[in-house]
Amino acid sequence: MHSLTTWFAAFTERFGDRDHPDQPIRIFHAPGRVNLIGEHTDYNGGYVFPAALTFGTWMIARARTDRQLRLASANFPQTATFSLDDLPYQAEDDWMNYPKGVIKELQQSGYTIDRGYDILYQGEIPNGAGLSSSASIEVVTAYGLLAMEDHPIDRTEIALLSQKAENEYMGMKCGIMDQFAVARGKADHAVLLMCDTLDYQHVPFESSAYRIIVSNTNKRRGLVDSKYNERREQCQLAVEALQVKWAELKLLGELNVKQFHEASHLITDELVRQRAQHVVEENERVLKSVKALEAGELNVFGQYMNESHASLRDLYEVSCKELDVLVEAAQSMEGVLGSRMTGAGFGGCTVSLVHEKHIAEFIEHIGKHYRSETGLTADFYVCGIGNGVHEWKEEAR
Repeated sequence: MHSLTTWFAAFTERFGDRDHPDQPIRIFHAPGRVNLIGEHTDYNGGYVFPAALTFGTWMIARARTDRQLRLASANFPQTATFSLDDLPYQAEDDWMNYPKGVIKELQQSGYTIDRGYDILYQGEIPNGAGLSSSASIEVVTAYGLLAMEDHPIDRTEIALLSQKAENEYMGMKCGIMDQFAVARGKADHAVLLMCDTLDYQHVPFESSAYRIIVSNTNKRRGLVDSKYNERREQCQLAVEALQVKWAELKLLGELNVKQFHEASHLITDELVRQRAQHVVEENERVLKSVKALEAGELNVFGQYMNESHASLRDLYEVSCKELDVLVEAAQSMEGVLGSRMTGAGFGGCTVSLVHEKHIAEFIEHIGKHYRSETGLTADFYVCGIGNGVHEWKEEAR
């Protein structure tokens, strides 16, 4: 655990302690997230089952007496200054566009920000790993500034504001899952979220001697944006075909498996039908997985993880060689209950349930096998399930 002294030293080293010495330095944390099961169901109005991680993004902030916003990161050398009254998107601002977008969205949503801030971020989430580094920085910015401006805190609204900033300011049409899990996560629990209604519940994730291991392919994901948009369009085509039977149908997540299979012949394009089949069956898999957890059947939960990957690979076609190599090797190992790709696909990460006795063997064996098959080096993260965004104080350790 970091100490307050360490954070104060890092902050004053970057910003100095002369400008506004009377203002307190406050520290906030938002986690990354991993989706345990329920992939590409979010924008189809279905269920997802993510969990917040114990590592994420730290935000150390101090109010100013002017309207200047100074941003810095412990991960990158640059520091930049902006006016709170002029926060346009600029490609050259790179990661700083995420907090800028959130602040602009807060202002447009009626939250007054009466003063500027010096803010230092420290990210613990590898960029491009598919563990929601962008949602983490968005949510911690919204939560931290609302707290420092003495506005009321509504975690669901923070998630929605952060999603809107990413959709409209950053131009990434993501669903709500990432921001919601980061805002609403709870230690030792996963979040069952209905993405269409935002109804949710915290489900105890009692994994006994099993741990969550995220394996990062470290493959550049150049296809994600175009293929993601293509899948969304195919799902919409499926809905339009099924509206012959259900005129009011808006999203695939509204259908159960029985309903879908009775009407799937209405979808004449086989590829579109496969995409829809994945969504509807994956949605049901999430609910079955939660029931397995509640019954203490972690091995059954693992089987659903394996089924999820097969569906994402064969029906939705968002996997790739690198993901398949990691998953197939994991599924063949002793001590592994289940393994699947997690995230948008075409690279990124897998998530596996691994017995603690086999963790070292898992990392060594999978790492060697992956390198020999792909020429790439995978990274491995043994993950705990942590809390959502919060203010951190040393006495709370």
